[in-house]
Amino acid sequence: MDASRPKVGACMTTWDYKFKWTEDHLTAEEMRPLMFTYDELATRSLDRFDDLAALHLRANRKPDDNGPGDPGHETQHPDLYEILSQRAHEDETLRELWDQVNTVPDWVDWAQIERGQKVFYRYAGPSIVGLTFQSLLGGMGSPRVVETLTRTGGFGVHVARRRLLETFQHVLDVTHSLPSLQPGPAAPGFASSIRVRLLHASVRRRILALARRQPSYFPTSAHGIPINDLDSIGTILAFSAAPIWLSLPRQGIYLRGPEIDDYLALWRYVAHLLGVPTHPFSSPPPARAWMESLLLADVAPSATSQTLGNNMLAALACQPPTYASADFLRAEAYWLNGPKLCTALGLAPPRWGHTLLVGAQCLLFMAVCYARRSVPAWDERGIARSRRVLKGFVVKQAGGTEARHEMQYVPELGKMETPADAPASPHHGGADTGRRGGGLWKGAEGRSLG
Repeated sequence: MDASRPKVGACMTTWDYKFKWTEDHLTAEEMRPLMFTYDELATRSLDRFDDLAALHLRANRKPDDNGPGDPGHETQHPDLYEILSQRAHEDETLRELWDQVNTVPDWVDWAQIERGQKVFYRYAGPSIVGLTFQSLLGGMGSPRVVETLTRTGGFGVHVARRRLLETFQHVLDVTHSLPSLQPGPAAPGFASSIRVRLLHASVRRRILALARRQPSYFPTSAHGIPINDLDSIGTILAFSAAPIWLSLPRQGIYLRGPEIDDYLALWRYVAHLLGVPTHPFSSPPPARAWMESLLLADVAPSATSQTLGNNMLAALACQPPTYASADFLRAEAYWLNGPKLCTALGLAPPRWGHTLLVGAQCLLFMAVCYARRSVPAWDERGIARSRRVLKGFVVKQAGGTEARHEMQYVPELGKMETPADAPASPHHGGADTGRRGGGLWKGAEGRSLG
């Protein structure tokens, strides 16, 4: 028996959260190998996209499109999902990727996944609050994750809100309807997931290329491979297990057993599309154990965590639809993450009045959610309305266009986030510069495809 493993049944406490150690839990050393494995198929596919992108743009250019000499030419960027779906038959590696995402695993039960989609909208209010302030803000406590985020420029204070809205667009895409998620030509959830997968591969490749030029830029011995399997498992857990066992219960919402099974099944399939190992999500016991293991072993906020966490709250304060103050947002964070983690993230304690307001909000969520789920007709109407309203609102707030999940912020040597109270410059991630480099599309090694 490994002496470093706690005894089964031992009571563990981490960041104001208590749990009992089981055979399903893992130590930091047991999880460490996953820091150095990643989605190799998507990464290999990027090299093939490099070769096909310019050809694809020329083949699909309209007669009135700008030519190479026109000022607008450099703003053209190929849709990698479009290239994959239309040209997979032309290349063996792309065909392998396309076949993999279109092959439905044996464990998929479409009826169960459809029920899992409804779970999100049944508890839409507390789910959105939980994803924002516990899964995403609390997730800044992982030092490895923030080391990647701070190099992408997407969580500077001036762009963090749009980045969060794009993340929510993906959540809404994969939960919108069953046909939206099933493989097919008109499946926005399916397409959105593949785009996110390719975005992750692009960021990974770019950061590794810079690390080869300057090893101190991203020391892989300490951080692992960027967007590695362990980080990706943690991301899926943040959208699945964390709401079930952390953020929803802390708001007084407890899912029923079948709802837990259905919601995990949904995110297990999303993990499959994203190229993430799916075994941690096979059933509730391992999913909960993986979540708790990562919370114990992986959450240790750094100075970068504090910068990104405060950037996120600064970006959300006094914004529609609620125009909530920064102090109220901190009260949400303290309620959902606990004072120890929030203090470590550098978040100032909220006033007691705002804490009372958060408590009242939880009571409202409980009354609405429990009443609605008890009457099937109310439940179906509420789910339909949430689906209709949320997507339109999120797209409008993100600028009126649906997210394409492109690499808008190309990692550069010396380019990091700016603190929330520091002025952003055009050469830092805090500025919404969207730097992409020259040519048609800047590949992850910085090569121009034009």
